[in-house]
Amino acid sequence: MDTSAIEKGHFKLSSGLHSDTYVQCARVFEYPKYSSAVCEMLADKLGQITVNTVIGPAMGGIIFAYELSRTLGVRNIFAERKDGEMTFRRGFHVEPGEPVLVAEDVVTTGGSAVEVCRLADEMGANVVGFCSIVDRSGGKIDFPYNYTSLIELTIDTYEPEICPLCRDCIPINSPGSRHKK
Repeated sequence: MDTSAIEKGHFKLSSGLHSDTYVQCARVFEYPKYSSAVCEMLADKLGQITVNTVIGPAMGGIIFAYELSRTLGVRNIFAERKDGEMTFRRGFHVEPGEPVLVAEDVVTTGGSAVEVCRLADEMGANVVGFCSIVDRSGGKIDFPYNYTSLIELTIDTYEPEICPLCRDCIPINSPGSRHKK
């Protein structure tokens, strides 16, 4: 079954970059059997990881982090923005020394995942790594912790000032949950 998770057009990504391709993992998570399969494959790729909590950044990482935590049999929480900063709300917290894994659905620049890691570090947690379903960074990200992705996709991204799609006046779509100016 085609989930239509990969879209073509002109997109403004959450990072502020532009692209002709958008990966909407939420479309995969519409189907529990696909959610389970994706998370089982990633859990296998992670190997014998010791983690007590999986943390996902809102919005894209929430469902994925939940499903991955269910697969791993551990606790799940998410971080969300308040006044532009990632924070734990809703009573979520991590304990000093607690091993945590940060899980994001799609990574382009890694900005949200790094923010969540910083937040967990500030609370004294032991961040054991990052993971994602899709790495579309092109190997450009130097995460401060071990990074594992299920798949790598080579997808062009453009700074808005040099975007050929803008130059060609193709209408832009902003499907992400936040956007840098």
